[in-house]
Amino acid sequence: MKITKFFSKSKNSEFQELNKFVTKKFSYKPKDIQLFATAFTHKSYSNSRENVESNERLEYLGDTVIDLIVAQYLFEKFPEEDEGYLTKVKSKIVNRKMLASIGGEIGLVDHLRYRTGRSIKIETIEGNALEAIIGAMYLDSNFEKTKAVFEKCIIKRYINFTVVLEQEIDFKSQLLIWGQKNKFNISFEIIDDASKENNFIYTAIVIVNENKWGQGKGTSKKEAEQQASNETMTLLGLQ
Repeated sequence: MKITKFFSKSKNSEFQELNKFVTKKFSYKPKDIQLFATAFTHKSYSNSRENVESNERLEYLGDTVIDLIVAQYLFEKFPEEDEGYLTKVKSKIVNRKMLASIGGEIGLVDHLRYRTGRSIKIETIEGNALEAIIGAMYLDSNFEKTKAVFEKCIIKRYINFTVVLEQEIDFKSQLLIWGQKNKFNISFEIIDDASKENNFIYTAIVIVNENKWGQGKGTSKKEAEQQASNETMTLLGLQ
């Protein structure tokens, strides 16, 4: 195995190179460049080095920040649409496939530190690194600054809403196809019927081989099952 790395010269020049990349691609000048160095470090690299932290914690934080940014952006962009519509559109933007695609277009792989191997999927670590970068930016500044950067440099540059809104994502069908291929028994259960007490909202849960997974809500059983399927696919790492 070989080590892929962007740290090839002195530490100062390495940080300068990374600083230039982040400034150019995100229109953001880091205050604490070490945060961003960590954001570009995959666990396959950090596991082979002492005192080197992976980007997993920043990825976790960035995932939450991105989710909130996109939720607020869509809330303001589509003032007439209901919760189900907004959730559906958000799920098309905040998913591993979309983030990996954006990470690839930005060219994150050229600056990532990772250890090559059969189990490493470049598109996956690019998407994770993008989340980690947003997490680092949030810690380095604040939510409003990060939101402004994400909207300007990610949403407006890389997300075509015309295409996104035309896409029809049937999460339930995708999940059932995955189950058939892998010989998993997948079923759906409505655990809360629509009633006046719960604002006529159904709650569905996905059961995979007798184990409960994702849960979803909707004004119809179909919508609730779709949302539960979407959450299950996320939990299983399928999107």
